Amino acid sequence: MKKLFAVMMAVGVLSACSMTPENKSNHKATESEATQPVNNDLYIAFYDGRMNIFYDGELYKKFLKHGETSYRRTFIGAGPNGETVVYGLTKQDKKKTTNPAEEMMSGKLQASEDFYGEVFKQEENRFYVFSDWADFDKYVKTGADNLRFSDIASGPNGETVIYVLNEENKKKRPVKTIAKFKAFHGLK
Repeated sequence: MKKLFAVMMAVGVLSACSMTPENKSNHKATESEATQPVNNDLYIAFYDGRMNIFYDGELYKKFLKHGETSYRRTFIGAGPNGETVVYGLTKQDKKKTTNPAEEMMSGKLQASEDFYGEVFKQEENRFYVFSDWADFDKYVKTGADNLRFSDIASGPNGETVIYVLNEENKKKRPVKTIAKFKAFHGLK
């Protein structure tokens, strides 16, 4: 038994020595990272009774696939209907006191002109897609989408996709928004 323990300790020490240490150098943002806007898109997933909010599209897609995020900031009962609000954070955001999603939702950061947003409702198995911040904000607060273009079973896993419209674009097929949705989700 003592020999087995000694072998296990030796293997543990050797494997720990062979591990490469994490690069702790300060990461400087590349020019493209520094200029990439953080207010041109926002994603919400109503999932298991929670309102999960993301400003990072790749993090949102990972959440849709796995139902979890590694880093998050949680506010119990802070949603429009009393649901728990969870902000999905990137690794870089985890120690910050706020993030772009929180700032957009609170009105501290204005959405860009070319805004794109999605709301996924797990219970309905639907995506609601937006090309206008005002429509997105109204929908999140009220849950109402009075004008829409529906595309049944066109989501990444056969979900219905609702493109929310407004008075200005209600008579036009939302071609650009459909193209953004398909490109974002890797659909043809």
